[in-house]
Amino acid sequence: MVKAVVGDETQLTLAEDRLSQSGLTSQVGLVIGKLSSTLDRGFVYDLIPTPPNDAGEPACSLIETNAASLKSDKKKGSKSKSQTADSSTLVIDKDWVAEHARQVSRMLLGGMNVVGIYVWVGDSLFKNSTVTLSQLLQTVKEVADAAPISQTDREERLLIHICYSPRRWTCRNCVLSSNITSSSIRPCDFKMGKVLNSLQSFKCTYNFELSVPICHENAADASTLSATLRRGISVHAKELRSAKALIDGNWVVDDEPCLSEGSHEVELLLPFMKNTFAEACRQRDVTGVLIFSGSVCSFAYSYSKESVSQSVADIKDDIIRSLQSRLDIICDEVDEDLGPTDDDSVEAVEEKPTHKPISRLVLSLLRERCSLAFPRRVFIPWLAGTYICDYLQQSERVEVVKDHCVELMSMRAPSDASMILQPEAEGAASLLAKSFWDIGIAVPGHSGSTFISEKSGKNETSDRRPLESFNFNIVAAFLFLLHSFNFNILAVLLFLLLAILIGFVLVRLS
Repeated sequence: MVKAVVGDETQLTLAEDRLSQSGLTSQVGLVIGKLSSTLDRGFVYDLIPTPPNDAGEPACSLIETNAASLKSDKKKGSKSKSQTADSSTLVIDKDWVAEHARQVSRMLLGGMNVVGIYVWVGDSLFKNSTVTLSQLLQTVKEVADAAPISQTDREERLLIHICYSPRRWTCRNCVLSSNITSSSIRPCDFKMGKVLNSLQSFKCTYNFELSVPICHENAADASTLSATLRRGISVHAKELRSAKALIDGNWVVDDEPCLSEGSHEVELLLPFMKNTFAEACRQRDVTGVLIFSGSVCSFAYSYSKESVSQSVADIKDDIIRSLQSRLDIICDEVDEDLGPTDDDSVEAVEEKPTHKPISRLVLSLLRERCSLAFPRRVFIPWLAGTYICDYLQQSERVEVVKDHCVELMSMRAPSDASMILQPEAEGAASLLAKSFWDIGIAVPGHSGSTFISEKSGKNETSDRRPLESFNFNIVAAFLFLLHSFNFNILAVLLFLLLAILIGFVLVRLS
């Protein structure tokens, strides 16, 4: 459990000055940092205010406790900031803060997480109001649910209170539970120091190829694109966490600190895996295999006193989180553009495939080989030589990143586009899978595009444009499809024997 928290002095001083000059009586936002289990310490890199919602309303506000106080204000004149806070109740839009955390977490790299929230409010309102404390704790819980740190998530988050009268900082550790209450918080020692300048960077280019079984259409949602791919990423995450690593060409030894400064290159070595395609053939509810391949550029940042094994774990978490984020972006944008559909029948899928949101497409019902381009990752300079990331669809240009930085991170993006790193701009080679039938879908980079078949009489490799990030091919084997149509073994053997005889006769006649 985190017992002490160190905040970056430069960034938190800037945040305090910004708040004091804003004239606001309340503000809520996200705490970006890291919770180190090995050191039992928390590190705060920066505070990011939650922007106004779609209606232009702030994420939190002070509301007068009763109407009588409003009448007395008019007679007595304006109150001071502290007097106004004492007679008010803090109201927080918890859902909006959680949505902000979800989107910000996509932009953070390994070793950087949304580790809690901060609130700028008067001291008496924070300490003496059970309603205020309850709202803050519920907001912490929803933020943790919307932006989990990892699959092995730490069941704690930070709540930082910045008081403007008198000016001081306090930090509390919130232990997460289904029913979080005031007894769930613990005080933490809080101080400021040099944090960002002490970070070490780690970089990894990870090439992957996943073979994910496509389940029969009657197996609940297991055969939809999003469910199939999400399941494959989840399974691969377990395999990836067992991978060995090299840092700068040297084997990683557990609990060994990384003493050298600067950037470090990480190489992950996966053990020989079982043939997923062969394993799928033994499963009775499988109709095909989805081949998902590509290359991920990953960064992670670690405190100088942390072990190299922790840095490797951060790299692995960043790779998995990046794959999940790209899938979420694809599903979110297409579902938003196309809208929900009530007709989930087989006929609707076959007759109107372009009207089916990507998250609901049933892969086992498709009959043409196509491709899906995932968003590519770009890296934007952030604080003290660190980077954050964003994702671009094929049709989007790098200028879109600037708007995301302003809206979500409250930062000014670099005016020079060349400062934005684009290591994934060079397309990874796509995998061409061969089978009796090739099936799949195509969604170009723009979220509102329709599904496009890749049927062509040309050479399959000559007219294929390089993908900027990922490409997958969905393969349905002939025997799988016979199985899905309830053919028995005898029928399959007779069919194959008849095909061989007909082929032999045709060859002799020719």
